[in-house]
Amino acid sequence: MRHGKKINHLGRTASHRKALLSNMASSLIVHKRISTTVAKAKALRKYVEPLLTKAKTDSTHSRRVVFSYLQDKESIQELFGGIAEKIASRPGGYTRILKTGNRLGDNADMCIIELVDYNENYSKDTKVKATTRRSRRPADKKADTAAETVKGADSTEKSE
Repeated sequence: MRHGKKINHLGRTASHRKALLSNMASSLIVHKRISTTVAKAKALRKYVEPLLTKAKTDSTHSRRVVFSYLQDKESIQELFGGIAEKIASRPGGYTRILKTGNRLGDNADMCIIELVDYNENYSKDTKVKATTRRSRRPADKKADTAAETVKGADSTEKSE
């Protein structure tokens, strides 16, 4: 039974796992999206989301706590700068995991883990064009063909 075993050890020693998650978290913060296996992405989500929550309060203490996890000044500046402003109103759920299929070499489940506020495809601000199920032609082509048929009918009346 798995009583009390919440951490996925990822087949690594504690120091290797800590270094792996630290590097992946820094890459996620700098690049906003990384591709990895599903198991590593789920472990990374548990690792990075508390750090993103700490970044909301920009104090010396929170910077030092986050730096103890990441050990990368560039990612700390990015986290407390641009990312903290975007996630300030979000109560949690800063990352999204999108499964992409299996890796060719060893058939491992692959995915993309990304910061939610940095994906424009999922943003609520973009307007989605509504389409009907009956029509396959765009509306402007319908108007053109309707105008041509009206002109054709007028020309036949004039010729008579």
